[in-house]
Amino acid sequence: MRLGVHITRFNHPDGPAALGPELAAVGAAAEAAGVSRLSVMDHYFQMEAYGLTATEPMLEGYTTLGYLAAHTSTTQLGLLVTGVTYRHPGLLAKIVTSLDVLSGGRAFLGAGAAWYEREHTALGVPFPPVAERFERLEETLRICRQMWDPQNNGPFGGKHYQLAETLNVPAPVSTPHPEIMIGGGGEKKTLRLVAQYADACNLFGSSPAEVGHKLNVLRDHCEDVGRDYAAIRKTVLYIDPSGMLDGFPEAMADYAALGVDEAIVAPPEDAPAQWIERHAAPAARAVAELG
Repeated sequence: MRLGVHITRFNHPDGPAALGPELAAVGAAAEAAGVSRLSVMDHYFQMEAYGLTATEPMLEGYTTLGYLAAHTSTTQLGLLVTGVTYRHPGLLAKIVTSLDVLSGGRAFLGAGAAWYEREHTALGVPFPPVAERFERLEETLRICRQMWDPQNNGPFGGKHYQLAETLNVPAPVSTPHPEIMIGGGGEKKTLRLVAQYADACNLFGSSPAEVGHKLNVLRDHCEDVGRDYAAIRKTVLYIDPSGMLDGFPEAMADYAALGVDEAIVAPPEDAPAQWIERHAAPAARAVAELG
């Protein structure tokens, strides 16, 4: 099992000017620890849904990943997950391609239907009903796959998006394309999209029983669409309220038995680089022994 680190807080006691050096230190610490994936959120306001306030610091995701690309050399980089409403899908494919090229093939596309209505309304971003957002998500996945196919730069005609060309030069370095990871456990729509389009899924690590159920649903969707269930990487986002990761390897053993091959953890708000050195590094070594 591998360990990923998800950065969710951008509070620093020394203010905004200290965030760049701290993120550079995060990249160095993650690679020294053997962390497989570094991710950040795709939000413009901090998340009120998790007891935080919208006025807390938040950095734009792909700009942050570009900075991390220059300060890392081995970890995968992506958003957990990109909100489909924030960028036109043709431009999103180009953004992820650019990250992949400049990082030497380390980009992944995390994708989801978006949910944070306040930041949409505040910044003037249309926020369609949930059914439409999922329609747009599916079209976005189709557009990205077409733009990452060097043999197909023709038009795309969908219900919500129409592209006259899907030209994308240079092509991604990743082969056959950057990993597509869909986040969420919705059983009717999200996991069906995983079966149809994704290389990986990300589930909330609420309990092994719940994750096992979601994976069984995914397996059924794979059978329905003729997809090899084993070809999809399974990941979980595991939140430890204490931030200490005590008992983490033991907790992950049950997920590993389900076929989960990557656990993603989030450091507390202060000193994430130091937290990675003290807590994530031993956790990464321990879960690697789970197979």
